[in-house]
Amino acid sequence: MESFEALEDPRRRLASCNYALQELLLTALCAISSGADDWVDVALWGQEKLDWLRRFLAFENGIASHDTFSRVFALLDSTSFEACFIDWMERLCPSLRGHAIHIDGKSLRGSHNGCEAMAHLVSAWDSAAGVTLGQVKTANKSNEITAIPQLLNLLDVRGATVTIDAMGCQREIVKQIIDQGADYIIAVKNNQPTLAQAVESAFSDEAQGLQQGRLQQDIDHTKDHGRIETRRCVVTHDLCTLSESMQRAWPGIRSLAIIESRREFTSGERQGEAGTEWRYYISSCELDAAQFNQAIRQHWSIENGCHWVLDVNFREDLSRIRAGHGPENFAILRRMTLNLINQNTTIKSSKKSKRKLAAWSTTRLQELLGLQAYPQASKAADS
Repeated sequence: MESFEALEDPRRRLASCNYALQELLLTALCAISSGADDWVDVALWGQEKLDWLRRFLAFENGIASHDTFSRVFALLDSTSFEACFIDWMERLCPSLRGHAIHIDGKSLRGSHNGCEAMAHLVSAWDSAAGVTLGQVKTANKSNEITAIPQLLNLLDVRGATVTIDAMGCQREIVKQIIDQGADYIIAVKNNQPTLAQAVESAFSDEAQGLQQGRLQQDIDHTKDHGRIETRRCVVTHDLCTLSESMQRAWPGIRSLAIIESRREFTSGERQGEAGTEWRYYISSCELDAAQFNQAIRQHWSIENGCHWVLDVNFREDLSRIRAGHGPENFAILRRMTLNLINQNTTIKSSKKSKRKLAAWSTTRLQELLGLQAYPQASKAADS
């Protein structure tokens, strides 16, 4: 709650408010941790757990209606809420040195209302800790280019390695990462045609390069869900295909890499199908092929460990919250919940089961969220 004390209540001009903003925040966070997917669920959960909630805050006027929750969070400034969320995460993860920070965007598909496009969020994911470090809303997917610098400005990434897909392959973003004391691994596509051609040229005579030791290679095999994937990573630290002016234009560049990914389907409707794709990368890290292969593979943990979980366990894509800042604010609450679930090591169960246990037992919920009762609130509840 200390991290969110600076959050300005959008009802500040009203003569009186029956429901304090911190009470609404606490109720929403606890309810979403217990399986609530919308404001109706949040209000119903709060009404059932009011006596328990009074162990932590006063709740003198009980629980607000779902309309009040919807209205307040629609008005609540999402940029300020995002800043408070990042401040909270800095308390949980004070140093990111040595961590891999993956940046990627996700659309809230159910948030469009016919007049405005769906909300699109750019998030930073720490794969080692399994937590979202921060998020920034963009007007649409194309604006990730402007959102990534905003997000980086909010984070202390010193000593970390930032990975981004080809949307983030921009000179200004690369310079900002280096200026903030971090390293980068960034995909390259034809949005930077000159750079893409130079990187591709570095691997034109691959057989000779491997024989001479100019190139390094690592091959990794995985088999799951009826699919065999072979990932071959080739890395070079020889930047001879990049002109001096190009090397100056991309600060800190020390390595080039290519990933050849071949997928073969062994079962299901696509059995017998196979396909190969190639992806190119630039990096300020001087890693060997095995380390590079692993680092690039880790980038997709933001899809599997964050975006997929939010859609499957939290039903994010099905959410019909649309009013004002409501979609992105509810998204922050989901990510807070997911972070707490992933940080919890005392409850030995899946993410889905942890939410169920939190719904069934307030003891488990208190353990999951690390809640501590305020003495004054406890006395008020006892009286």
